[in-house]
Amino acid sequence: MLTVSAPVTADGDARWCERVTVTFRNTGGSPATSGTATFATHVIGALGLDWGTVTTTQPLPVPIAAGAARKQTYTVCVESWRVPLGMRVDTREVTASWR
Repeated sequence: MLTVSAPVTADGDARWCERVTVTFRNTGGSPATSGTATFATHVIGALGLDWGTVTTTQPLPVPIAAGAARKQTYTVCVESWRVPLGMRVDTREVTASWR
C-alpha cells in the first residue's frame, strides 16, 4: 500500500504550471514497481473562485521498496488556455495507483 503526503507547491515557469513535491511511502510488504501519480489541479480566478479542476497523471518514482519512502518533485501543467491572465493554478490533491 502506498500513502501520499499532502502536496507542497511552488510557482512554475508559467501561470498554468507549478512545481509539486510529494512523498510516496510504501507501507506494504512488497515493492511498488510501476504506477502513476494523479494530480487534481484547481484553476483559481482573480477573486479566489475555483473555476474547475483538471486532472493529470505522471509516472511514480519507482521502484519504492517495502517500508521505504521516496520524495519527488513534479512540474504539473494544465493547458494554457484554461488559465487566462489574472488566474492561477493550485494542486490540492495527489493520489497514486501502483502495481
